Amino acid sequence: MEQSRGAVDQTQKELEAARARLTTAQARVREAETNAARAARDVERLRGLLAKDEIAQQLFDTTVAAAEAQRAAADSAKSLVVEAEAGVRVAESKLVQSRAGEQQAQASLRSAQTGPEQIAVIRARADAADARVQQAKAAVDQAELNLKYTVIAAPTKGIVSRKSVEVGQVVQPGQPLMALIPLDTVWITANFKETQLRNMRPGQPVTIQVDAYGGRDLKGRVDSIAAATGARFSLLPPENATGNYVKVVQRVPVKIVLEAGQDPDRMLRPGMSVVPTVVTK
Repeated sequence: MEQSRGAVDQTQKELEAARARLTTAQARVREAETNAARAARDVERLRGLLAKDEIAQQLFDTTVAAAEAQRAAADSAKSLVVEAEAGVRVAESKLVQSRAGEQQAQASLRSAQTGPEQIAVIRARADAADARVQQAKAAVDQAELNLKYTVIAAPTKGIVSRKSVEVGQVVQPGQPLMALIPLDTVWITANFKETQLRNMRPGQPVTIQVDAYGGRDLKGRVDSIAAATGARFSLLPPENATGNYVKVVQRVPVKIVLEAGQDPDRMLRPGMSVVPTVVTK
C-alpha cells in the first residue's frame, strides 16, 4: 500500500511539473507572438518608407528577415505548448493509472489509451524541431543577404571615369566613388537657332559629322525638342531691364538619338563636338 502511495505521490509531482512547463511554454508563446506582431508592424511601416526612398533597401531586408525569425520563434513556442499539453495529459493519465493500480485490467486499458497522447508528444516534438529548422533557415538567409551587400553592382554597363576610390579605402554613405558613362545610350544635344526650327519635327532623319574622327558621318533622328530655350534654363536667365530692346536669336536644345549599330566600337564620348544636319523635307 505504501509503495502504491509513493507511486501516486511521484506521479502527482510529475503532473505538477508538467503543468508548470505548460504555463512557462504558454508565457513564451505570448512573448513570441508579441515580438512577431511588433516585427510585422515594423515591416509594414518600413514598406511605406521604402516606397518613398526614405530608407535603404538593406534596412528593409534586415527587418523582413527579423520578422521571419520572430514568426519562426512563435511557431517553435507554440509547438512547445502542444508538447507541454501532451505531457500534462500523459502525466494525468499516469496519475489515474497509479491510483487504480489494483485494477490491472483497467490500468492496461488506460495505458493503451495513452498511445495517441504519446503520438501527439512525438508529433509536437517533430513540429518543434521543424520550427527550429525554419528559424535556422531564416538565419542562413539573413547571412546570405549580408554577404550580398559586400558586392556593389553597377545599375548599368559602361565605362568608369573619375574614379576616386582605391582598394582598402574606407568610404562613407553618400560619398561619390566614380562616374559611370553608359556608352550604349549616347545621344546628341544640338543647340539650333530658333529660326531653324520652323520645319523641324521629332522623328526626322539626321546626319551627324563627328569632328574627332575626321568628319565621320553617323545616322540618327530627332527625338525631341526642348520646351524652352537654353537661356531659360541657365543659372541666371537674362532679364532686359534697361528699356532698350535688342532682339537676340535664341538657341533651343534638340535631342538627337543615333540609329542602332552606328557606334559598335563605342568611340563616341560625352562632350565631343559634332555637326548635325536635319532633313526637314
